[in-house]
Formats: sequence, structure tokens, C-alpha cells
Amino acid sequence: MRAADHDALAKRLAAGLAALGLSAHTELPRRALAYLDLLQQWNRVYNLTAVRDPADMLTHHLLDCLAVVRPLQQQLQRMGRGEAAAVRILDVGSGGGLPGALLAMACPAWQVTCVDTVAKKAAFVAQVAAALALPNLRSVHARVEALQEAGYDVVCSRALATLADFTAWSLAALAPAGVWMAMKGRVPHDEMAALPPVIEVFHVEPLSVPGLNAERCLVWMRQRAVQRT
Repeated sequence: MRAADHDALAKRLAAGLAALGLSAHTELPRRALAYLDLLQQWNRVYNLTAVRDPADMLTHHLLDCLAVVRPLQQQLQRMGRGEAAAVRILDVGSGGGLPGALLAMACPAWQVTCVDTVAKKAAFVAQVAAALALPNLRSVHARVEALQEAGYDVVCSRALATLADFTAWSLAALAPAGVWMAMKGRVPHDEMAALPPVIEVFHVEPLSVPGLNAERCLVWMRQRAVQRT
């Protein structure tokens, strides 16, 4: 990438982080740009994403994922889990580490596991963790249903599947008091209506992504409390 192009991306990233309230994260700009470089390099061979232009990758992938950091921080605070707590996050169907790798960069105290069924995508996330010195980022090549782990505070996905499938596949991985965070475009009213009675949507949160003129939202879900008589 030419130096002028790199500088232009750095300026756009800085403006986007400022709009998202993430300017105080001193290591985030450097790591995010390094991640973007890696994504471009691997994408030439392994086709990790259909988005090819670096400027579009910055908006459609990096800033789109970083837009969830503040809402996630606020939700964890409501759950009594401050930023210093060893919060465990599972990113299901992570692909190239979206949003998991970005979450790990933004909040080093979070322990982020990215799981994907495609080996090359899991390998890329492992390379990101090594190259960017992110000890809090882990990659697993597996189906989430077969993941022999539980107790995650947050299980998230980005346009992975229907809400019913996403929650069913990952139910065993969720902590009893944990929540699901599904990144969606438009509010998926039909998907929410199709959820089983044991799952409740407790909040739908609109997102604004800098430079992206498209609808985005977070659908927050949890297991419904059992009514005892």
C-alpha cells in the first residue's frame, strides 16, 4: 500500500474512532491498521471477504465491528462486569475475526475466543493474535455445537444465521447469566418472533457506523427466567 493511501486510511480511522468514542484507546489505531494490512494480504489468496477495497474494508468491517464496543461495555456494566473483569466473549462464525479480533484489540481485559468451521479463517485469526501480540485473542477451528467449553459471559455473532439457529447452536456455551449479542442490519422482526419461548429479546439497539449509510442494530437476548410456582 502506498504511503499516501496508508495515511488517508489512518485519518479516516482516527475520525471514525473519535465518532465512536474510542479515541482514548492508544494502541487501537496501530493494531487496527495492522489488522487491515493482514486482511488484505490473506484475502488475495484465501478470499476471506468479498470486500476488496481497503477503504471499504475500513468502513464495512473495522468500524462496523468497533461500533459495538461501547454498547458492549455498557451492557457488561449493567451485568456487574466492569472493564477490569476477566470477561469471556465467544464470537461464533467469526470468519476473519469480525468482530472478535476487533473486540480483543479494543479491550485487552476481555478474553475473546473466535470459533469458525472454516480452517483457513481460524488460521487467519490465530495469525492475527500472534502478529499483533494479542494474548487475549484465541482461535478455535470447530463447530460451536461441538465446542467443549461453557461459561461465556457474551456470545456474539455478525450476520451469521437466524436468531433461532444462533442461540440454539451456542446455548451450551453461554453462562447462566450470560447474554447473546447479534449484529444485524435492519431490525429482524420475523427472526425475533420465531425465537423459542425460552429465549427473550430484552433490547434492540440501533447502531451508527461512521461513513456507512446503512441500517445496523444489535439484538440482545438471554435465557428467560424460569417461573416457579
